Amino acid sequence: MSALAQSSCTPEQYLILERQANYKSEYVNGGIFAMAGASKEHNQIAFNLAGELHSQLKNRPCLAYLNDLRVKVSATGLYTYPDVAALCDEPDFEDAHMDTLLNPSVIIEILSSSTEAYDRGDKFAHYRRLPSLMEYVLIAQDKVRIEHYIRQDKQWVLTEMDHLDDTLCLVSIQCEIPLREIYAKIEY
Repeated sequence: MSALAQSSCTPEQYLILERQANYKSEYVNGGIFAMAGASKEHNQIAFNLAGELHSQLKNRPCLAYLNDLRVKVSATGLYTYPDVAALCDEPDFEDAHMDTLLNPSVIIEILSSSTEAYDRGDKFAHYRRLPSLMEYVLIAQDKVRIEHYIRQDKQWVLTEMDHLDDTLCLVSIQCEIPLREIYAKIEY
């Protein structure tokens, strides 16, 4: 994540700028940070996930959003764009623009070498402050590896998967996605 040439600003100023921008930026602690582009593997995995989620959620009152819907962590002030945010509750948006989700139950991030440390560390620390968040998923794009964190009371329990025959079970939205489908058309 790299900072823009922007002095400290308020969340309101960020949202005005962001809604007019030609590119996406995250906001935290008064700073605006430009988001990097994604690799072809990242895009393929996101596309595969979208297809599987659409298929499993289309006849249910659940929603999944891809990387263009902003999520706000109200407790910390982070505004960010997860690769996937999903929920089966009524979506709660910050304002009438309906472009900033406040209550995802699942967040999925596809890791890259430039974001992996942040996604695992500080960003996950922010996400854990979302009362609605029940599951956090990290997907490697350079190898078959998924880390699935599930909130159980005040703890986060990790399940790791690294075989194409494994299945990612998203309990809070009742979806099961075989890793073979997540990694379809990805070559290593």
